[in-house]
Amino acid sequence: MSSPSAQVSVELLKVRDFRAYRAAEIRLGEGLTVIFGPNGAGKTNLLEALYFGCTGRSCRTNDERQVVRFGAPAARVEVRTHDRDGTHELSVGFQPGEAKRMKVDGAPVDRLVDSPARPLVSVFLPERLDLIKGGPSGRRSHLDQVVAALWPSRAPTRKAYANALAQRNALIARIRKGAGSRSSLPAWDRELARQGVALRADRAQVVEALRAPFAAAAADLGLAGTVGLEERPRERPMDEEGFVAQLADKLDADLDRGFTMHGPHRDDLALLRAPASEDALPLRELKAFGSQGEQRMGLLALLLAEREVLAEARGGAPLLLLDDVMSELDVTRRERLVERVRGTGGQAVVTTTDLAHVPGADAADVARVEVREGAVVVQEDP
Repeated sequence: MSSPSAQVSVELLKVRDFRAYRAAEIRLGEGLTVIFGPNGAGKTNLLEALYFGCTGRSCRTNDERQVVRFGAPAARVEVRTHDRDGTHELSVGFQPGEAKRMKVDGAPVDRLVDSPARPLVSVFLPERLDLIKGGPSGRRSHLDQVVAALWPSRAPTRKAYANALAQRNALIARIRKGAGSRSSLPAWDRELARQGVALRADRAQVVEALRAPFAAAAADLGLAGTVGLEERPRERPMDEEGFVAQLADKLDADLDRGFTMHGPHRDDLALLRAPASEDALPLRELKAFGSQGEQRMGLLALLLAEREVLAEARGGAPLLLLDDVMSELDVTRRERLVERVRGTGGQAVVTTTDLAHVPGADAADVARVEVREGAVVVQEDP
């Protein structure tokens, strides 16, 4: 998930020397756009380019040298967006070894994510299963991004908490070396507690808002049985005074380890499920007890739930990028997925090897883009 405004639509994507593409241009429909072609044709690369152009970063790799076409010196992505104020141009130029060159309407910016001229973006890729299977830090970060997307004014809380945590840890390190005094800790304990209580409250509110739509989306996608979302703090939630008291009580242990062991930076988000045959048993984590297919459906259900909540709260749904989601769904589930995507409003881009796998792909209001061997060969606008 990225943030800020959900009321921005993407009209055009242009890429140069990005992944397999020497140059390409596609126009997005106001609703559903289907990108189709054989395996290896470059469908996922276009989704990545859209994300790259809207956020300034890749959704597939931390080594962004990979996005530059082999043999080319640099990659460039341009995205044309539209909102109630008119048309905007976003661009990202990237040359390995140099800082990215990002612009909004021709003016250099440090971060695209702060610009109101770009849309919220949510993406489903096989690589994103790490959100389910990986460590808690990824889930915490994702949850905080949803908080920021829902309530932009609350986004600074996470940064303020991280700053207080870094300052407290630095002071602990100095005390361990004999270069600091414990008398300086109460001030940072108080700040850490103040921001930590607010951060936990924001996360809990998001999880509560997502529970019902997550369960409904999971059922539509065929994740049978009972499902749930659960915020899992490392210790019992408490008020500011209780947080401060706990930090003081655990100080010796923190000094022994060299860092702060307790707080929201140690919490987790659990996606849970009990099969229909085991409804009387406690829910179990998809991370440990779900199959690959069940984990895929759990992730997709979570993204759909977030999109529904954001659409209601912000007056517009995020741009949804779905890579090869149809191949593991039967006809009924495919139809329900498309109904959900289109029913929420906003734009969605779906990739597939076969147009027949996307119900309604032949409708007059659907944009269709055919790609082969890193080139757009047909563009059909609605």
